[in-house]
Amino acid sequence: MTPMSVAMDHDTLPSRPGPAASLTLRGVRKTFGAKTVLNGVDLHVPSGQFLAIVGRSGCGKSTLLRLITGLDEPTAGKIAIEGASEGRARLARIMFQEPRLLPWARVDANVAIGLGPDADRKLALTRSRDALATVGLADRAGEWPSILSGGQKQRVALARALVSAPRILALDEPLGALDALTRIEMQRLVEQVWLSNGFTAILVTHDVTEAVALGDRIVVIDRGGITADIPIDLVRPRRRGSREFARVEAGILGHLLASAD
Repeated sequence: MTPMSVAMDHDTLPSRPGPAASLTLRGVRKTFGAKTVLNGVDLHVPSGQFLAIVGRSGCGKSTLLRLITGLDEPTAGKIAIEGASEGRARLARIMFQEPRLLPWARVDANVAIGLGPDADRKLALTRSRDALATVGLADRAGEWPSILSGGQKQRVALARALVSAPRILALDEPLGALDALTRIEMQRLVEQVWLSNGFTAILVTHDVTEAVALGDRIVVIDRGGITADIPIDLVRPRRRGSREFARVEAGILGHLLASAD
């Protein structure tokens, strides 16, 4: 299946930004009481890049995504998204590990939530069905979330994140609860949608294989800072199990194990 692009011609809804944006963090620090989670993070993500962030539990990966998407604010430092004079939340969206679907709303209405409460209902539902077509669920628009499989629910969550055509899409371990085969299918879908729609993607994951399969670049976070920044020069689609893939994967694991030591 080749994903369709989300429709772009409904002028009565809030205007859509361009397909991708660059992101820059300078000296970003985040504390919760006496606990410092991020300490002086400097990072630049070029427009359209697929960045994967890996690290041990509690290292600050998810906190970083919340700061990038405007769900939280840094204690110190600056975060700048190209063209985000009106705020980061306008141009960035986040997809969580849990689909977080409303059980009392049908699938298309769940996706339309991504456009906000002020969107025209009829046009919002039209755009939500376009987004569902993008993730291969055009025929499930009128169904209830309760009858969907776990993988299908995550596709709906992806459609909800995509429906506003974000310039940056943040993915906070969204595939961690899926079985192995469904996870690989979803990884391929995420890659296809990214290639088709052209947004900047930032993925947080514990799965090094997933990071190597998807990322143009992998950043390792430990003890509140970036300890490694590694470009991934592998041809897409990536061949899992190939010698080149295994070499890159082993290198990333080496950085993680060194951080643990």
